[in-house]
Amino acid sequence: MRVFSSLDEFTAAVGEQLGTSEWHTVTQDQVNTFADATGDHQWIHVDVEKANQGPFGGPIAHGFLTLSLLPVLGSETYRVDGLKMGINYGLNKVRFPQPVRVGAKVRGSAELAEVTDVPGGKQAVVRWTVEIDGEAKPACVAEFVVRLLA
Repeated sequence: MRVFSSLDEFTAAVGEQLGTSEWHTVTQDQVNTFADATGDHQWIHVDVEKANQGPFGGPIAHGFLTLSLLPVLGSETYRVDGLKMGINYGLNKVRFPQPVRVGAKVRGSAELAEVTDVPGGKQAVVRWTVEIDGEAKPACVAEFVVRLLA
């Protein structure tokens, strides 16, 4: 994990790779829980028998489930010390080039694309790539916008 001692040190890292998280296995239980939380019970996610016969050869994670892993992947990748708090501010661009099959392992790598001043701190754009173990295409590419308040 890369640790920054201040917002100034973090800001100086614009254009740099921040690091890569650990691998995480996506489970059917996670997919089912996410389906319950969001109301998205499409068969490609939750009906294992039908999904085994479907276009992906088994159930797949929701794209938004993959996206929702960014906070845990981020907590393993980098940290900025001395903050009052960090808050999710939004997303600039998100794509899901490759579905994540249940049982697959994913990890995220982050690049600090931009940092701008905002009242009370900084706003950062972090470019994330969530890769799937053994796959050529990533599961998700996203520009994640976070506010870091000092």
